[in-house]
Amino acid sequence: MSGVGEALGRAEVKLRWDPSPYGEPPRHLDIIAATYAVDDPYGRPVYVVHTESRSPDGTITMSRHSETGMGFGFVEVMVLEFDRMSPAYGRVVGGVAIHQDGGPRTFGDLSNAGVVVVEGYRELLVDDFAQVADATAATVAEFGRETSGWAFREMVRGFDADPVLFAAEMGSTR
Repeated sequence: MSGVGEALGRAEVKLRWDPSPYGEPPRHLDIIAATYAVDDPYGRPVYVVHTESRSPDGTITMSRHSETGMGFGFVEVMVLEFDRMSPAYGRVVGGVAIHQDGGPRTFGDLSNAGVVVVEGYRELLVDDFAQVADATAATVAEFGRETSGWAFREMVRGFDADPVLFAAEMGSTR
């Protein structure tokens, strides 16, 4: 995994999108993080964090959540505290899934959608989902434990899956 300099301590994944046009069902996106064991970094996730949950030790939490977008910048934020994470975990994959309540929607159907991954004021990733426009879910970031600490790697990959299936397969090597 190629890092972006010094080891990560705390990172945030921030998501934005505009609300649905008048009269259409709300557009609802979620940030999802899957955590993998150090001895099985590409196996099944040990746990998954999303809007209705947090990590068992509190190192991955949602600090902001939106079910409609609002159009006021980054309306959903997940905080990952790598400097407090147990040595039992060796990999975390972050992604975004679109709820399919109002019928099939892809990233290409959304207006002003974007994600940013930051550590403090340093932007590690900025993406508008254009490269995964036909997908209903996408991974955006991979964080891996290295000898010097946690490192970041951009990992924008599209999936055609609902949030539950996406959470199960997002860390695969497909």
